[in-house]
Amino acid sequence: MITAIHSATVCVHHQDKALDFYVNALGFRQLVDLPYGNGSRWIVVAPPGADTGLALVTPRDMGLGPESVVTHTGLSLLADDIIATYEQLRERGVQFTEPPKRMPWGALATWFTDRDGNQFFLSEPN
Repeated sequence: MITAIHSATVCVHHQDKALDFYVNALGFRQLVDLPYGNGSRWIVVAPPGADTGLALVTPRDMGLGPESVVTHTGLSLLADDIIATYEQLRERGVQFTEPPKRMPWGALATWFTDRDGNQFFLSEPN
């Protein structure tokens, strides 16, 4: 039986810059940074206490062209206090599409992008 989701892949152009963003701007922790293949690196980051991480992989390692990036990740992240999180991340240079607003289902939420333009949904828990 499947027991957990290990990671989801996020396509990034520069792994060191992406690692800096996810660790220093978003406050994630680095779980893995291992070499593999022809100069490739397997980097996984995750929010503190999370079991599932994000693998920061280059387009080449995903079999894509060098400039390829999928901008809408389809990934949703949670923050207990979305207003405080929004303010803190904005101060760290994170770009949001708009301030948190009330969603039709009642939660406050917004979207932000990483340095490669990958978009994430950020919501408070329902």
